[in-house]
Amino acid sequence: MKLTARNTHRDIAYFFLGLIIAFSISGIFLNHRQDWHPRRYSYSIREITLPAPILKEEVTDTFVTNFTASQKIEDNLRRFSVDDKNNLRISYTMNDVQVDLATGVGKIETYRTTPLLGQMTQLHIDTNKWWIYYSDVFGLAMLTIAITGMFIERGKNSFRQRGWWLALLGLIFPLIFLFLLS
Repeated sequence: MKLTARNTHRDIAYFFLGLIIAFSISGIFLNHRQDWHPRRYSYSIREITLPAPILKEEVTDTFVTNFTASQKIEDNLRRFSVDDKNNLRISYTMNDVQVDLATGVGKIETYRTTPLLGQMTQLHIDTNKWWIYYSDVFGLAMLTIAITGMFIERGKNSFRQRGWWLALLGLIFPLIFLFLLS
């Protein structure tokens, strides 16, 4: 096989095709995670009632530990707080609890990870040493695909004739979002 921009571009793109698709799909879902998060979609909601009223001062580490045990929540506690409206919020890895301290009425929302899509989103946040190295190689491969892509076409549709201004527009567009709209 002859080493040309076209062959290099094609073969690297073929090799990283699966990762490109996974990053693209999961990236789209992560952009909209406020509406539906593939790593934490609501699986069930259970209504609860606690003896009321509960004073804000009573909400301590011991209270939350006892609550967790009494509700049979087998999950890792992340944090808890009482907001200005006197609502207790407890966040676990895969559960969220909200209780009105005045009435004792609340709910426990349990989350699950969407199969496959949830794992794909993990690719964006994984900090495993080997994954970081592989991601660096992927980043270099994306640069190679971009650079070799500039030299594939010849004539009136080449990078020198037409592609440079499209590339410039493609660079300006995200800069507008970065500097003017954020």
